[in-house]
Amino acid sequence: MVFYYAFRRHTLIGGGYYLRNLFLFIVFPLLMSLASPSLAQVPSSSRSTEAINRVKPKLEKELEAKKIKYGSAIFIRIFKESEELEVWVKNENLFQKFKTFKICTYGSEGFGPKEKDGDGKAPEGFYTVSARDMNPVSNFHLSFNLGYPNEYDKSHRRTGSALMVHGRCVSIGCYAMTDAGIEEIYALADGALRAGQRSFMVHIFPYRMTDENMKKNHSHKWIDFWRNLKAGYDYFEEKHIPPEIKVKDKIYVFE
Repeated sequence: MVFYYAFRRHTLIGGGYYLRNLFLFIVFPLLMSLASPSLAQVPSSSRSTEAINRVKPKLEKELEAKKIKYGSAIFIRIFKESEELEVWVKNENLFQKFKTFKICTYGSEGFGPKEKDGDGKAPEGFYTVSARDMNPVSNFHLSFNLGYPNEYDKSHRRTGSALMVHGRCVSIGCYAMTDAGIEEIYALADGALRAGQRSFMVHIFPYRMTDENMKKNHSHKWIDFWRNLKAGYDYFEEKHIPPEIKVKDKIYVFE
């Protein structure tokens, strides 16, 4: 830590933005890994630490009321139509819905998966977030990368990168939350990863995949894709455990 603060002071005085980022993302994590391998797995910053310390007592109290421990594994679902992000937390062997956050915006182009860079679409599908995807120094307060394009997207030759869930309430294709919202979501994710969850899943749907909604959208150009998503949606609705997901012959397969 002494190395970090000395280096930060030097680079801020000298205006060494590139060198500061080089230290933050390469040198500092390496030093921390030598000192504490487990800590180095999840990146942090003064911003993320301050935010987590501020919201953690409130989250711990809310979780305790549901008999859940802070740091338990999490699972996230996103619904475009209702502009909602749900955080589910593992309670014993099943996931229990903990909190629903309002999404400010996810871009201007509405329903349907992201297909190419610059199309204004936010992803739909099944994504996995690990420690390396957490960004405690985001330009949009705090964020995590969804991992688009995933294996399915790549099999359909979709392009684009840096699709996030982040703060600042503005977006052209990411899922933008309020700063207060992303702080709580980020804290729950950070706590779960530090407690040993290797990664958490984010399932993204155009709407709640009920039979009624599927019938309402039966003539939409993306209905076949959404029927594939519905299989994963139904699995979780029934079992409250995210399925193991693979891609075979350009479709999602659930196990």
